[in-house]
Amino acid sequence: MKKFLKLGLSVVVSFNLLYGATTTTTDDDKEALAKLVQVFALVKSEYVDELTYQDIVDKSLEGLFEKLDSHSQFMKEKELKSLKESTEGSFGGIGMQVSIKDGAITIIAPIEGTPADKAGLKSGDIILKIDDESALQMGLDDAVSKMRGKPGTKVKLTIVRKGEKKPLVFDITRDTINTKSVYVKTIDDTDFIYLRITTFDQNVTKSSLKFLKEHKNAKGIIIDLRNNPGGLLNQATGFLNLFIKDGVLVSEKGRVEKGELKASPSRVYDEKIPLVVLVNGGSASASEIVSGALQDFKRAVVVGENTFGKGSVQVVKNINSKEGVKLTIARYYLPSGRTIQAVGIKPDIVVYPGEVKEQDDFGISIKEADLKNHLKQELDKVEKDKTKTSKKDNKKSKDTKDSKDLEPWERKNISKEDILKDIQLKTAIDTLKVISIIKDAK
Repeated sequence: MKKFLKLGLSVVVSFNLLYGATTTTTDDDKEALAKLVQVFALVKSEYVDELTYQDIVDKSLEGLFEKLDSHSQFMKEKELKSLKESTEGSFGGIGMQVSIKDGAITIIAPIEGTPADKAGLKSGDIILKIDDESALQMGLDDAVSKMRGKPGTKVKLTIVRKGEKKPLVFDITRDTINTKSVYVKTIDDTDFIYLRITTFDQNVTKSSLKFLKEHKNAKGIIIDLRNNPGGLLNQATGFLNLFIKDGVLVSEKGRVEKGELKASPSRVYDEKIPLVVLVNGGSASASEIVSGALQDFKRAVVVGENTFGKGSVQVVKNINSKEGVKLTIARYYLPSGRTIQAVGIKPDIVVYPGEVKEQDDFGISIKEADLKNHLKQELDKVEKDKTKTSKKDNKKSKDTKDSKDLEPWERKNISKEDILKDIQLKTAIDTLKVISIIKDAK
C-alpha cells in the first residue's frame, strides 16, 4: 500500500507542476490516486488481453467523461477534427445534432436540407442501431463518428420514435454538409419577413444583419428557431444584440468560470420592431439562449413547443498536440436568472405542429340533390388534371426546377398554401398582426 501511496503522490506532484494547482493535497487525495495507480497496474499485468498504459488511460478517460455528463467528452484526434468541422459549416455525414438524453443517444434536430432531414428523421428520435451495431452502450463521440463518412456512402439507422409501434429503419446516403445557417423570406399579404436560423454557426450575426438591412421596411419579423440545435455562444449573443441595446444577455456560473455577457448599444439594428420566435423540442442550447432572453426582455412572443433543455457551458482544451477534452464548466442563466438546463424554454403560446383546418375540411357543404352532379364534376376534373400533368411532364425541361423541388432557402416567399400547412407559423403570423395593430394604435 505504501508503494501505491508514493506512486499516487508522484501523480499529484506531477499534476501540480503541470497545471499550477495551488490547493493542498490531502491524505484522502493521495489514497484515491494510489488506488487508481494500483488498478492500472493490476489491469496491465493480469487482464486477459494485453494492454498498454496508453490503452488503459484512454479507456479510463472515456469512461470518466461518460459518467460526468452527456456533454463532456475525451476527444482523440478524429473527434477534435470532427468538432471543428461541425462549427465551421461544412462536413461529411448525414446532417443532424445528437445528444445523450436519459441514457440514450437522441436526435436533437436534423439540419434543414440535409440527408437526415430529407429522410424524415425527427427531433426526439432515439437511435437504437447504427448499421447493424447496437447503439445502447455506444458513446456519443463513437456514434457521431460512425454516422459521419465519405459522401455517397450509406448508413442505416434504426430509430425508436414516440407513437410508433415498432422501430423504424432509415437507409441514408451521406453527403457533404454545407449548412445554410440563415435565410429570409417575405410572407404573402403581409409586411412581415420570415428569418430562419438553422444553426448558430460562425456566420449567423453577419448574415442576419445583411438580410435585415435588405428588408429595412419590414414591420415585423418571425424568427424561426425550430430544430435549431445550437452552436456558438458569441453568435447567439451577437444576434440578440441586434434587438436588445442594454442589459445582461446571458450569464454563466461555475466553480471557476463566472461571467456576464452584456448588450452593446452600438450594435443594435432595431430595438422596437415587433418579433415572434418559433421554437420546438429540437431548439437547444444557443437557440434557447436567444428565445429565452428575448422572452425575458419582453422583446418577443415565443410560440411553439417546450425546447430541449441544454443550458450547460462546454470548453474545449487540448491535452497534447492531438488530443483534447470537452468539459462542462458552467451553466447558462438567462437575464431573469432562470436556468435552461433540463427545463428548457416554455413558449408564451403553446402550439403543436400540424396543418390549419379550414371550414371545408370539416365536410362538403352541398345539398344532397346536387351531390351526384358535384361528384361527377370533381371526377371529370381529376381526369383532366391527369391529362394536363402528363402533357406538362413531357414538355418539362430536365433543367427546370419545380418550386416544390427547391431547397427551403431557395424560395423567396411564404405563400398562403405554405402557411396553411404549418399551424405554428400561422399562429406566429397572427400574433405578429395583433402586436402590430396594438403598436399602431398607441
